[in-house]
Amino acid sequence: MIKAVIFDFDGLILDTETAWYDTYKQILKETHDYDLPLSEFVKGVGGGDDALLEYIEKEVEGTFQPDVFQEKVSVMHAERLKEAESREGVEDYLKEASDAGYQIAIASSSDRKWVTTHLTNLGLIDYFDHFVTSDDVEKIKPAPDLFLKAIEVLDVQPEEAIIFEDSLNGLVAARKANIKTIIVPNPVTESLPFEDHHLKIGSMKEMRLAEIIKSVDNAE
Repeated sequence: MIKAVIFDFDGLILDTETAWYDTYKQILKETHDYDLPLSEFVKGVGGGDDALLEYIEKEVEGTFQPDVFQEKVSVMHAERLKEAESREGVEDYLKEASDAGYQIAIASSSDRKWVTTHLTNLGLIDYFDHFVTSDDVEKIKPAPDLFLKAIEVLDVQPEEAIIFEDSLNGLVAARKANIKTIIVPNPVTESLPFEDHHLKIGSMKEMRLAEIIKSVDNAE
């Protein structure tokens, strides 16, 4: 019986990932005349960006200064997100989960300040009972630590929770934590080879949360 719903943040609640990719791509084109392949960018979605920066440094011609580059990316990315809204159906799911009495948590590879600032700006922060972020664990996704910590603070067993994810790194982490996962990909992650998930939907408008939870409970 499901008692808790765990949401990823980046790319799932707010599509920061498409904004990140567009920003990386634009700045690399402007500064190094380099076209960043989506296939390389997407490998880090849901996890960290160290591998991506190493890849870029090897690929671009001329001097690449990661710190300077990241500063430019952060400024432009923040500008892109100023008017951004939550993804379609997100608030409907949060309201439905809250009204039904489920506990609601965030499990994000980003830090707490990033997550809570954006959730506050989106007007969604009050829906959440717990926030588990990179500040709380040693390893982020694809390691299972964030999800294991989430079910610990929620005080539920793996089979009593479901996870909503948009990334392959998130799905891998969820599988390692043995928690059923619903994939809701964004434009950056929709072509990834998702496997061994409970369900994949195009958006949270496709099915009501109650239908998804019923399908999970019936699969037990």
